[in-house]
Order: sequence, then C-alpha cells, then structure tokens
Amino acid sequence: MTTVLNTAVTKTRWRLVPFMLTLYILAFLDRANIGFAKQSYQLDTGLSNEAYALGAGIFFIAYACLGAPASLLMKKFGARKWIGVTTLCWGVLSSAMAFCDTEWKFLTVRTLLGAAEAGFFPGMIYLTSQWFPQRTRASVMGLFYMGAPLALTLGSPLSGALLEMHGFAGHPGWFWMFMIEGALAVMAGFWTFWYLDDNLEKARFLTAEEKKALIDQISSEESKKQTSRLMDAVKNVQVWHLAIIYMLIQISVYGLIFFLPTQVAALMGTTVGFKASMVAAIPWIAAMFGTYYIPRYSDRTGNRRNLAALTLAVAGIGIGVSAFASPVVAIIALCFAAAGFIAVQPVYWTMPTSMLSGVALAAGIGFVNMFGAIGGFLAPLIRVKAETVMNNSMAGLLTLAVLTLVGAMVIMALKKDKVAENTTGAVAEAK
Repeated sequence: MTTVLNTAVTKTRWRLVPFMLTLYILAFLDRANIGFAKQSYQLDTGLSNEAYALGAGIFFIAYACLGAPASLLMKKFGARKWIGVTTLCWGVLSSAMAFCDTEWKFLTVRTLLGAAEAGFFPGMIYLTSQWFPQRTRASVMGLFYMGAPLALTLGSPLSGALLEMHGFAGHPGWFWMFMIEGALAVMAGFWTFWYLDDNLEKARFLTAEEKKALIDQISSEESKKQTSRLMDAVKNVQVWHLAIIYMLIQISVYGLIFFLPTQVAALMGTTVGFKASMVAAIPWIAAMFGTYYIPRYSDRTGNRRNLAALTLAVAGIGIGVSAFASPVVAIIALCFAAAGFIAVQPVYWTMPTSMLSGVALAAGIGFVNMFGAIGGFLAPLIRVKAETVMNNSMAGLLTLAVLTLVGAMVIMALKKDKVAENTTGAVAEAK
C-alpha cells in the first residue's frame, strides 16, 4: 500500500472506530440490560420465566424482518441521517422500558426496540465495507466488536449500581437502569448528526489525495467480487450457508448473555446486584482480549475459515464446562465461552463482505443479519425449553454448547477455496 493510502486508512480508523465502538456499546447495553434486571423485574411485575424468555427474544422478530430493508435505506439516505435517527429511536424506546410494568407493555416495547435497532448493526457492517480496504477489515471489525464485551464489562457494574437505586424517588432500581442507559443513547444520536460523514467523498477529515487513494483501493476490490445485484445475493448458496452459521453463532451469544448475570449470581450463592455484576464482568474482560487479538491474527494470516471454526468450538466447550463445573472453574470456562463467541464474529464478517458488492452487499448483510436475529429470538426460548423438558437447570447450557459446536462444524463445511480467494488475496496485495 502507498504511503498516502496507509495515511488515509489510519486517519479513517481513528475517526470511525471510536464512534462505531461507542454506539455499539450503547446498543448492546440497551438490548441486553434486561438480563441484569431479570430477578427484580420479574419479582416486581409478576412476569413468568416463559414471558421473560419471549420478551428477551421477541426483540429479534422486528430486528430480523427489518434488517435488510434498513441496510438498503441507509444506502439511499446516507449513514449520518440514518444512524442518527436509529440511535435516537432506540434510546427513547430503551428508556420507555422503565414504564413497562405489565407483560403486554414489556412485549410491545421489546418488539419496538428491535425495530428501532434493526438498521444499526447491518448499517455498521456496511459502513465498514465502504470505508476500509479488505485487508484491514477483520481488525477494524474486531475493534468494533469490542463494544459487546465493553458494554457488558462496563455495563455490569453500571447496571448493578443502578439496580441498587431501588426505592429512590419511589421507583424500583430497574426503572433507573432503563431510564438512564436509554438516555445515553439519545445523547449519542444527537452526536451522530454532527460527527459522521455520509460517505468517503464527503469525508471532512481526509485530504483530496487521501480520499482518492482510499476510493480507488476500495473500488478496485469491489470490481473483483462475485456479485453486485440484489438477486445475486439471495440466490447465492454461500450466502445461505453463511446465514445459517450466523444464526448458530447468535444462539450461542444470546443464550448465554440474557442469563449470565443470574448464572453468576447462582454460582456465588447470591442475587444479582453490584457484587455479582462485578464478577459477571470478568468473562467480558476476557472477551475483549480475544476480540482484539484473534481478528488481527486473522488479518495477518488470511486464515478465516479454520480460525473461525476453532474459535467457535472453544466457545462451545466453555459453555458446556460451565454447566457442571465448580464456581471458579465455571467462571474460567465462561471466560473462554465469551471470548470465543464474540471474537469469532469479526472474523466471520470478512466472509460475506468479501463476496458481495453494491446493492447485493447491503441486502446480503441484512439477509445474514436476519438469520442472526432469528437465532437471537430462539436462544432464550431454546434454553428455557430445554430446562423445562429435562427438568434440569443445566440442560439449557448443554443444549447451547451442542448447538455452538454444530456451528463450528458448519463453518468447516464452507468451501476453503471460496473463502481463501476472497480474503488472503487482499492480504497478499498489501504486503
């Protein structure tokens, strides 16, 4: 790569990655904070375990249906307006969870929250593909994906501390948790309108020469991709294969996330509060290290498929071991699980973005993300159903472990030549 192009990539990384990371932290916190409120929220509202599982998962119904259209709308209206409006909407709805004291309110707002967030994540993936060359994409996505463990590392003590505000001004602790964490997203939405540029051509932080170098590099990579039309993405067998993989990954992710605070509290013999939340943050600290180093290793070696499969397999083993191990060993196992299922995702996302371009890329990302949303919806239901059928509290974790290992095997079933020709070539070109 030329000096000008390297400079443009570095400046773009410094400009966009902190922005993307901040929004993802808030998005992940607002969709997952229900896990911290689970015990007290159910106690105060009388919500059953089945209704909780449905509400935790129903977020993903609207999320699944609207992901692909939202990606296309962002392509049409521009990143700044679309992401800004999306962030404002989900912040308002997250705060509205503070007033959901009945089952129907809970389910309604969780559904609307899923609709509001539908455009965010596929929008971020698409944004990355439009601003960064292929050879840097896994490491950029790795930094972006650190938002999930950061949200849960910082969010664990934050949510636990807010839950301790129980009784303040006559409201329960979960009221303040939802209200304050949602307000943070509202402020971020206003920030987006000022900070973000719609595309490379309008980038205020790059010189004309830097813009041209980066645009030329990305355009050159786009011309070598397999598909560029909407129907090409839908008809592509590899895209369906990748979609199934992502669904299995998300079953692993959300099957654990929505229940991790209560699982850790049970291991400690206590209820979810500040102390248990601090311990629940430990697996997400491990996930941050995994998410930083594994995608960078993937970029250096170009080894996408095998590395992704191994990383997900480690996550599955960690989930399984946490089901029956002693408290200390279980926490260590959860560290491997969290590191595995978070770190695998930035490596995974280099695959669809290396295959598709143009309208097909926006639609394909939304299509794959739709399957991931289905996995997120099914995850808590699968876990609760397994525990009910087996009459064993560990059955849910073991079911998740098996499905995660199946996901690793499905990754290995990808055609290696197809994955390699769309990833390692970009690495070789940059050397």
